[in-house]
Amino acid sequence: MTVRVLLADDHTMLRESLRRSLEANGVGVAGEASDGVEAVRLAAELLPDVVLMDVSMPGLDGVEATRIIKRETPSVQVVMLTMHADQEVLVRALRAGAAGYLVKDCTTDDVVRTIHQAASGDASLTPEVAAAMLAEAHRPERPEPEGSAPLEIQSSSPEAGTVPARPADPIISKREEEVLQLIAEGASTTEVAERLYISVKTVKNHLASVYQKLDSRDRTQAVLRAVRMGIIRLD
Repeated sequence: MTVRVLLADDHTMLRESLRRSLEANGVGVAGEASDGVEAVRLAAELLPDVVLMDVSMPGLDGVEATRIIKRETPSVQVVMLTMHADQEVLVRALRAGAAGYLVKDCTTDDVVRTIHQAASGDASLTPEVAAAMLAEAHRPERPEPEGSAPLEIQSSSPEAGTVPARPADPIISKREEEVLQLIAEGASTTEVAERLYISVKTVKNHLASVYQKLDSRDRTQAVLRAVRMGIIRLD
């Protein structure tokens, strides 16, 4: 089935170029938005599989638009598109619920691959994302904006930002821990299945169980919470 994408960027020429490139690679373009407000509205109306979201747009920026979309239409995945790999922006995007992150000098193949991964729930963690998550995991706790889904959990450690000791009673199983550790290292669902000699369906079942146990909406949030709890490591 063709993946349907909503393009959100305030530059008409870029949207036109993206549309041509995506359609030439078998990706359907469900619609186009020129700002964050329009992106939120069209995401609710069109229910695309993925929104390819520019970070910098007038009115409502891409990160805040992502936060609203993930709150109101959580089944829609968002891939951020930005001019520069800014770690602070990346952290904000992850906290808002973005499933992927691309810099505008990437190739068409990178865009198509990331869109397909996001649509299938198989977006792997790139080194840039992992680095941002590691920085975020050691950040002092701070309140979330109203309506957002917090990525942190409260730490019992006396020193703010430190990773607490692992609890005596495992929250997730050993196999679930192995799956999540490989995901944290950047492996895709298929790669995890191959390395653990299990089926892709089994990997997805383990991830679904992890999401429930860690009260997480996706693999990015699950990894970050597991790091904060001392279950897995990001090196």
